[in-house]
Amino acid sequence: MNTLAEFGTGELLWSMLWFTLFFIWIWILITCVMDLFRDHELGGFAKFLWLLFFIVLPYLGVFIYLIARGQGMASRQVAAAQANAEAQRAYIQHVAGTSGGTSTADELGRLAELKEKGVISEEEFNALKAKAIG
Repeated sequence: MNTLAEFGTGELLWSMLWFTLFFIWIWILITCVMDLFRDHELGGFAKFLWLLFFIVLPYLGVFIYLIARGQGMASRQVAAAQANAEAQRAYIQHVAGTSGGTSTADELGRLAELKEKGVISEEEFNALKAKAIG
């Protein structure tokens, strides 16, 4: 308990600063490793060398990676986000059943209008309605 009483405000702020800087460095390291594995143009051996560099000289490795490959990090991140958004949109459309852009109700409404106008007959309407429903 004696050392806790001697731990002043300045030492607490200094410790918080170092913890924050260490946390930021961990965040940058994780971002660099994620970018390394996201890059499909880089071969497996080059990825291994970068990881080895991150392990052997962690701070220097991360800083050199940011300098050497930092320009492409943003474009790879944007491409991954766009691919995820496109996959999510396609999945939602598939689940909702609106891959063609129109729902079943819209299709039935269009068919009813065509029947009222006399463009299609009752038999054609029933056939197309059965096709639209199932």
